[in-house]
Amino acid sequence: MENNMNNNMKKPNDSFKRFFNIKSLMILLVVILVLISGTMAIKHFTNDEEKVEFQVLSGKEIPQKLNEILPRYQTLERALACKVNGEIYVVVTRGEKPTGGYSVDIDKIEKMKDEEDKFKLIVYAKFTDPKPGDVVTQAVTYPYVVAKTNLKELPYRIELKTRYEE
Repeated sequence: MENNMNNNMKKPNDSFKRFFNIKSLMILLVVILVLISGTMAIKHFTNDEEKVEFQVLSGKEIPQKLNEILPRYQTLERALACKVNGEIYVVVTRGEKPTGGYSVDIDKIEKMKDEEDKFKLIVYAKFTDPKPGDVVTQAVTYPYVVAKTNLKELPYRIELKTRYEE
């Protein structure tokens, strides 16, 4: 009988321990999930991006070497970065257009750190098309824009994000 009583006393104690082990495990799991999501949120909101200062250049201000390279890329819609005389330039081209009235402008340029010493550029450009009924030049055109940046090194990658303005 005494042995039976000891067994009865152990059962509530065992279930009590089991309850606290499960409760502790659940609390530990919640803490881990909170830490992981907090780390991801911090990484998301501080994604190592910085705005790049730039100045859009007019035709006369574009270096001769860049003017020599431009014809190779004018038929494509893209962004590229070039280093000329120690300066970094960003060029955005719209490709071949059937008439005048098409334009391209750079809204902003962001530098995003990807790896230890590497970074990529994201170029945000605005494309404008002629409106129906606009009087435009009846010749094939190749809209582009050239900007001089404050960067010291070329990016390992460049991404073009466009928006169209009507």
